[in-house]
Amino acid sequence: MEKKKFYMTTAIAYTSGKPHIGNTYEIVLADAIARFRRMQGYDVFFQTGTDEHGQKIELKAQEAGITPKEFVDNVAGEIKRIWDLMNTSYDKFIRTTDDYHEKQVQKIFKKLYDQGDIYKGSYEGLYCTPCESFWTPSQLVDGKCPDCGREVQPAKEEAYFFRMSKYADRLIDHINKHPEFIQPVSRKNEMMNNFLLPGLQDLCVSRTSFKWGIPVDFDPKHVVYVWLDALTNYITGIGYECDGESSDLFKKNWPADLHLIGKDIIRFHTIYWPIFLMALDLPLPKQVFGHPWLLQGDGKMSKSKGNVLYADDLVEMFGVDAVRFFVLHEMPFDNDGVITWELMVERINSELANTLGNLVNRTISMSNKYFGGVVNNIGVIEPVDRELRETAVSAAQKASEKMDELRVADAITEIFALFKRCNKYIDETMPWALAKDESKKDRLATVLYNLVESISIGASLLEPFMPETSERILTQLGAKKRSLEVMNMFGLYQSGTKVTEKPEILFARLDMKEVLDKVEAKRGEAGAAADAGSNGEKADDLETAVIDIEAKPEITYDDFAKLQFQVGEIIACEAVKKSKKLLCSQVRIGSQVKQIVSGIKAHYTPEEMVGKKVMVVVNLKPAKLAGVLSEGMLLCAEDAQGNLALMTPDKDMPAGAEIC
Repeated sequence: MEKKKFYMTTAIAYTSGKPHIGNTYEIVLADAIARFRRMQGYDVFFQTGTDEHGQKIELKAQEAGITPKEFVDNVAGEIKRIWDLMNTSYDKFIRTTDDYHEKQVQKIFKKLYDQGDIYKGSYEGLYCTPCESFWTPSQLVDGKCPDCGREVQPAKEEAYFFRMSKYADRLIDHINKHPEFIQPVSRKNEMMNNFLLPGLQDLCVSRTSFKWGIPVDFDPKHVVYVWLDALTNYITGIGYECDGESSDLFKKNWPADLHLIGKDIIRFHTIYWPIFLMALDLPLPKQVFGHPWLLQGDGKMSKSKGNVLYADDLVEMFGVDAVRFFVLHEMPFDNDGVITWELMVERINSELANTLGNLVNRTISMSNKYFGGVVNNIGVIEPVDRELRETAVSAAQKASEKMDELRVADAITEIFALFKRCNKYIDETMPWALAKDESKKDRLATVLYNLVESISIGASLLEPFMPETSERILTQLGAKKRSLEVMNMFGLYQSGTKVTEKPEILFARLDMKEVLDKVEAKRGEAGAAADAGSNGEKADDLETAVIDIEAKPEITYDDFAKLQFQVGEIIACEAVKKSKKLLCSQVRIGSQVKQIVSGIKAHYTPEEMVGKKVMVVVNLKPAKLAGVLSEGMLLCAEDAQGNLALMTPDKDMPAGAEIC
């Protein structure tokens, strides 16, 4: 019987810089889904890749003093390295600079132009450079880009446009008839109410103000707008041919069964992309899932300043499967998740070292101690065995039901419920007590068999989420990986099998202080070296140094009370063009986002700023710095050498908390 196909994709990663753990979460999530679908018997094709064109790339390459192609080659290589580091099982890694993709994009653009869906005009509107999107005034939120909250700039240029309204009613009808198309439901409601029902504007699909893009071959001063270029990777990567015979791979796999993307780009995938496909007379993908974000929990998590976490740093500290477990298990279905060093340590100790690692170690150790490692199914059954067996044989179905709904965290919870039930079973049966009574030897053998059998089922079920750990457990037990079809059967572990003589420690318990000390040491390496090199002082001397500054006139409490200080969380940051000193940060304060320009470029990179909790003067009169509006002030400390440090709360406080 031929396997049912399952074609899934991630969003292709933008090659503007090294992906942090929030970006990496998506590929790990996709990999878990792909592996589980393979376990369910599907013929899976799993595609990922990189998005490599656009104005932002062109500017970053200029700053780096290299060509855009050299820049994206470097970043794409780093992205692929991290995807491989995380043990992801993708079948295809596409780059939008691949020749075959660029040629198809040009053909698609020409086809849509020839059939009247694309027309030439000029655009005068408000442009967000980071999002590479034009907006009308009515679409702005508080005068800023509705996607990222940054400033938009007036722009006018000749451009090609796509007639979005031509297909809007057809798309609305499709969404209404296919409630599973956009998931979670909250994302569907957002797209319908905020974009489709109010009426779609025609979409700008070419640019002339920069060159790093795919040229429109019949009008080469234009390059194809990045979203038309990027979105089509889902069909070009599997062999779509616009003006001829598409490949067998395309015919087999299209339409996609799942586009897995971040919630911030849901509009492009559920409005623009379906309409492009309608214009090409192609079926729509079956489902688009906009997953939530993995947020950094406090300001202590970057390599240098403590505010950005990278997958390779986490893997170096905890191992691949521990990181995979955390990002998959800690992410709710439709709410943002949080990652901190402290949370990582707590979950590894409680779930991986204790619940799982200790269970496997105890079971193997007892099998060796009492029976020389040989596990026999003697069949001395007692009522206490029933619940364990029921939990074991139902685990696969429960996990499958959760995975069918893409509730990955819940599926892992079901698997760990089996491991926790095994631990409870040990407490209930007390093998050490049975071992003291020779007449209970057969009962003891049965207890240990039940444990090994249950763990074998759980370890097999764990493979999509923690593939290396699954294999290590099964190897130590001398067990084979189960197929999903037989995980509802208890007793398949071969009686008489011998477990390993020396159980391997799967996950050692971590000392919180030791881990945080390592983090601080790693974080401080660069800073300590810079301090010692700049003024010849030891780091310890600097920590105790004091400085005096000129006193300002006294103020009354009423003067002070006029100032409003709150905790803000930096959600985005970029360098201000034409300025050597300024960074522009988007700072979440309560339910609002304020744009704040600060002269701290020499002390922090934009990547280091993202995720920090900072102290903000929020009622400062807005002013323009280097032509960019600033709506507040970030508070910093400054030493005698002019080094700046942002003032941050020493405990995790919510964005918007009043500083008094």
